[in-house]
Amino acid sequence: MENLKLKAFENNVRGKRVAIIGLGVSNIPLIDYLHDLGANVEIFDQRDLEELDKSAVEKINKYNFKITTGKSALHFLRGFNIIFRSPSCLPTTLQLVSEQKRGAIITSEIEMLMNTCPCKVIGVTGSDGKTTTTSLIYEILKKGGYNCHLGGNIGIPLFTKVKDFKEDDIVVLELSSFQLMDMEVSPNISVITNISPNHLDKHKSYEEYINAKKSIFEFQDQNDKVVLNYDNEITKSMGKEAESKVVFFSRKTKLEDGIICQDGIIKECKDGVCRHLLNTNDIHLRGEHNFENICAAIAATADLVSPELQAEAIKEFKGVEHRLEFVRELDGVKWYNDSIGTSPTRTIAGLNSFKEKIVLIAGGYDKNLDYTPLAKPILEKASKIILMGKTGPKIANAILNETKGTDITFPMYEAKNLDQAVRRARSIAKPGEIVLFSPASASFDMFKNFAERGEKFKECVNDLK
Repeated sequence: MENLKLKAFENNVRGKRVAIIGLGVSNIPLIDYLHDLGANVEIFDQRDLEELDKSAVEKINKYNFKITTGKSALHFLRGFNIIFRSPSCLPTTLQLVSEQKRGAIITSEIEMLMNTCPCKVIGVTGSDGKTTTTSLIYEILKKGGYNCHLGGNIGIPLFTKVKDFKEDDIVVLELSSFQLMDMEVSPNISVITNISPNHLDKHKSYEEYINAKKSIFEFQDQNDKVVLNYDNEITKSMGKEAESKVVFFSRKTKLEDGIICQDGIIKECKDGVCRHLLNTNDIHLRGEHNFENICAAIAATADLVSPELQAEAIKEFKGVEHRLEFVRELDGVKWYNDSIGTSPTRTIAGLNSFKEKIVLIAGGYDKNLDYTPLAKPILEKASKIILMGKTGPKIANAILNETKGTDITFPMYEAKNLDQAVRRARSIAKPGEIVLFSPASASFDMFKNFAERGEKFKECVNDLK
């Protein structure tokens, strides 16, 4: 069946002035696609030309597209019909607002994907657990026999592949607040894992961040479904705002209807009657936060895949890289890479995933988050901490304030970089302890992203003798 929505977009874009903001992963395939459609394309990136992907720049030159780079690049953003923004360029950016008032359509690779997709779309957002939940949903659907496409923050850019999608396929997307911010379309099935303060260095307020997350269900109708965390006060209250079917999941409350995890058993409840789905002892993932992610994935796929196949897929799932990833054991000490721990809440979840005492390596780029809540879990679960980066002093101050007026002296060490931190951990960790790298901070002070940071940690650990 012909995709009429996609055809209408392609007819509309021919000969039009189209701007692409940000030469990131999601926007690079657009260059070929828009060139083939005969659009008049210009690229804007606030990085310097030498910082950009060389093959992408060669492609731009080959197509004779104009590229404007540097910090003032967006000052030249004028007179476009359609503007594709990258997630890092917020819709509140002055030049975008100005162009929109003038009549330009502001969109993104993800929004166009959802507007033109011929099949069901499942979207996952939240402050923590997005990638694990998205990956679990994808694996469950594959186990159920569906042809799935994984995209958003993980997988590959999908918009330019929409023409090949079939009605019976399913698209699974991990969506950030930056992608959702100006979205005017919602997935058919939406999941919000939880909400806590995050990215407050980019969002103008916590309220703006929360409202961005709400966009994932804001445009749903009664035929759609939203899966929400009952244990998180913010997501729980969102259930009253949804026009779609609301399904809750919980680790703390026995729900009349929903997916729950209690006493090590994950159950599906309907009208107060609960059926056993699987035992958490049979799951590879560590940590109670991951039991929540599993509950969310089960709720999202409940009408699509049988409970037996859901359980099978979950039991086989071994986790996602950089998320409580076991690296190696050396002289009785186990090393774990949790580089995805970019906020205090993520690191608290990591700390609570182990019964053993922990040597924690933390600190990094400052996103203007409050580190006070991190102090108590550190004192309860860790034997020592090694701090680095811009947030190192903030974490240290939180610990000192927590111990003020007590006789507790908690061992804290400084490191200039990750290699030094790993070597320090090697010298102070005792057999039977865990070394956990969970920074509670972003990576941008030393690394391109959390994945690059995690790879460096694993390299340092594997180099230890």
